[in-house]
Amino acid sequence: MAVTFSDLHTESGLKALDQFLSGKSYISGHLTKDDVKVYAAVLEKPKANLYPNASKWYEAVSAKLAPSFPGKALGVRIGGQAAEAAAPAADAKASAADDDDDDLDLFGDETEEDKKAAEQREAAKASTKKKESGKSSVLMDIKPWDDETDMKKLEEAVRSIEMPGLLWGASKLVPVGYGIKKLQIMLTIVDDLVSVDNLIEEYLTVEPINEHVQSCDIVAFNKI
Repeated sequence: MAVTFSDLHTESGLKALDQFLSGKSYISGHLTKDDVKVYAAVLEKPKANLYPNASKWYEAVSAKLAPSFPGKALGVRIGGQAAEAAAPAADAKASAADDDDDDLDLFGDETEEDKKAAEQREAAKASTKKKESGKSSVLMDIKPWDDETDMKKLEEAVRSIEMPGLLWGASKLVPVGYGIKKLQIMLTIVDDLVSVDNLIEEYLTVEPINEHVQSCDIVAFNKI
């Protein structure tokens, strides 16, 4: 069902609007794009003594729109023939953007395309949030072959491994016994991008790094 407001720059047009708004806060019961369309077609605030309902509605819409335009307005007035053309022109432009119709659809529901687009946006946000929170902190022990292994070169070889979602952190050498020390190192991974098992089997324990590394153990694995 469509309702048309005509000549909102005239007394008859404002009177019709005032009568329509009797007992209503907004045109469709609550603030919608319909209010914005009609608001754009009304040149200035209707006089409260002549059009009390329209005046109250105009103030309410103005208050809702004000936060979107925080700049200080200098104030303008439109007069003469331009004023007479402004209302229907604004109304036609707003209507054409929505449904190519000269009428204002005051009871238009959200289209299936709008719903689908909204669902896709929400799904994208949820997916992004999931990826951002899907991280883990890992503490790993990396053991050398013997006490003759150059632990500095071992650590350099370990840190040389680079891939998306992998970040090496703090490390220290921990005595094991018989003069042998192991490298204990922290790393942060993005769960969807890095597998610790894959990191160990295909990077840390294969050539050329296995020249220094004898074995790797996961000491701690915590979700962030």
